Amino acid sequence: MTCDTHFNLEKVSFGYLPGQPLLDGLSLEILAGESVAVLGANGCGKSTLMKLISGLIYPSAGSLVAFGQELNETSLQDEQFSRGFRQRVGFVFQNSDAQLFSATVWDEIAFGPLQSGFTPEQTKVRVQETLALVGIENLSDRPPYKLSGGEKKKVALACVLAVNPEVLILDEPTNGLDPRTQYWLVEFLISLRQAGKTLIIATHDLNIVEEIADRVIVFGEDHAIAADGTAHHILNNRKLLLEVNLIHEHSHFHLGGAKAHA
Repeated sequence: MTCDTHFNLEKVSFGYLPGQPLLDGLSLEILAGESVAVLGANGCGKSTLMKLISGLIYPSAGSLVAFGQELNETSLQDEQFSRGFRQRVGFVFQNSDAQLFSATVWDEIAFGPLQSGFTPEQTKVRVQETLALVGIENLSDRPPYKLSGGEKKKVALACVLAVNPEVLILDEPTNGLDPRTQYWLVEFLISLRQAGKTLIIATHDLNIVEEIADRVIVFGEDHAIAADGTAHHILNNRKLLLEVNLIHEHSHFHLGGAKAHA
């Protein structure tokens, strides 16, 4: 394991039911500063991997090391390690409603900094900066449950960015977004990538992969890694994309998008 490794998984397995693993014997290393897209059809294990490296669930077998220390239920019960890990890793849920719970957008974004030990004055500055960064100053006093899907996604992203994590993990970030918000999100992820953040993004949207990722990990429907390589190499491997059910045999995919025959 190299010194700039953020995550190292060795023969990791996980399943909610005995004999039905969602991941089985997964070995994987993610380095600092990488931008990684995790591809695969629905149900292949992408979301499970995102939750594991976010510390939301724990391996049933194998080893998961984050920033040089074992990541498991015991380590996250240690207040010092847990606080440090939560400051370094931010997770944006696929469903924003699962992430938002406060009375106003301001309170929502302030929650993370306050939990991380920021003073009220420091938190105020951080919230103002984050609102401006994401471009949602006008939503500050609004209740999150009354926002549109695209607005909720921006608020969820702002909540994570408010503690300035080193690693940003996003599960199907473009799902349900209108074209304008999806374009904004992709451009925003590109800016984070250029700023040196480590990005790990689970998606089945091939159209955004080349823009947001320099490395692509592909899961097959057997919950195992089918390929790991550059975006260019993966997206040009039509046989692979067919085998893992990411494109249809009657579609033709090229870098920049998939187009079905009329």
